[in-house]
Amino acid sequence: MLILGIESSCDETAASVVKDGREVLSDVIYSQADIHSKYGGVVPEIASRRHIEKVLYVIDKALSDAN
Repeated sequence: MLILGIESSCDETAASVVKDGREVLSDVIYSQADIHSKYGGVVPEIASRRHIEKVLYVIDKALSDAN
């Protein structure tokens, strides 16, 4: 069984593919730390827009990396 896991925290968007619940086939993380550092912390509006912009890229990359 293959599982696609998708996660978004306040400043990261991530996706992974796991086989049989034990073998990690891919793990892709897009971090927004550099963007938010100039503001001294996470700006929710910027973070939410960036998640929307990057989530498909992160998922596609995770699926591609896992073959």
